[in-house]
Amino acid sequence: MTRRVYLDWNATAPLRPEARDAMLAAMDVAGNPSSVHSEGRAARAIVERARAQVATLCGCKPGEVVFTSGATEAASVLADVALCGAVQVEDTAHDAVWARHDPTRTGGRSTTLAMGLANSETGVVRFPPEKGDDGWSCGDAFAQSLFLDVTQAVGRIAWSFHWSGAEMACLSAHKLGGPKGVGALLIRDGLDFGGLQKGGGQELGRRSGTENVVGIAGFGAACAAAQRDLDHGAWDRIEKLRNILENALASQSKETIFVGIDAPRLPNTSCFATPGWKGETQVMQMDLAGFAVSSGSACSSGKVKVPRVLRAMGLDDRTAEGALRVSMGPSTTEDEVLRFAETWLKHEKKFRQRAA
Repeated sequence: MTRRVYLDWNATAPLRPEARDAMLAAMDVAGNPSSVHSEGRAARAIVERARAQVATLCGCKPGEVVFTSGATEAASVLADVALCGAVQVEDTAHDAVWARHDPTRTGGRSTTLAMGLANSETGVVRFPPEKGDDGWSCGDAFAQSLFLDVTQAVGRIAWSFHWSGAEMACLSAHKLGGPKGVGALLIRDGLDFGGLQKGGGQELGRRSGTENVVGIAGFGAACAAAQRDLDHGAWDRIEKLRNILENALASQSKETIFVGIDAPRLPNTSCFATPGWKGETQVMQMDLAGFAVSSGSACSSGKVKVPRVLRAMGLDDRTAEGALRVSMGPSTTEDEVLRFAETWLKHEKKFRQRAA
């Protein structure tokens, strides 16, 4: 039996061995990280080690990392921000951020711009980092106070919370190869913040509730491994695989449109649309053939609607409905990419014959 090929890394990355090992070790620690006895201090040490690992990858201070259940919970802080001023959410933001859209609120503080650094459906990077004489920066792009969703970007491209200009940012462990159900809100040091969740005062009162020690341990280990991949150029190889895929498809499918191909993109993401050929149909056909891909963000998959992000980018409904997303990771091979291209092209040919 042919081994299945996983090409849906933007939905979730496979659990890294380093994260699994860290989680298994944390399961043997009995203490509550808020307890002062030896067992509690051992649990606290796991949490703080992971906090430092997340901070290293994100280019921030450990004290600026607040552990949450994921990026969606972290984005809920925008509801409180909206009480103090206007929140402007970009059309291409992920649903977790878009759901906080409330243009009617006004107040004393300046407008907060909420946006995704990299789009999960197309891979397009908004305001890509630039390296100048003084190091990396995002230029003068962010004149407003800023909330960044870096869930897809962190660990895949150069990015640092400190030089990004953002006041807050959110990310999830499972996009990095960590466990599902844990993430972080980054809050710039000194920023007045009321807190995500009231209760026992954990996370310095910013997010109460006993910490998910096992999940946090896996998150930290995944961040450390992601930093290693960045340092060793793993994503340069992945970008070459994406280009091999797109060249193979473009050479034989003249009507297929590659979304964002002329814009800065994540190295692992290819979004292409074939007008008239439903993305959901393509996903099912590829699944039966042994390939896991998607027709858009996992949070919006299964909903019968024209993709909001693609419409915002100017695609007509017929084209947007024909979009497919292929996203790769460090374990993806050239053989897998070429096998997918061959299979997809066979189905595309059949679609053309039926449509003729």
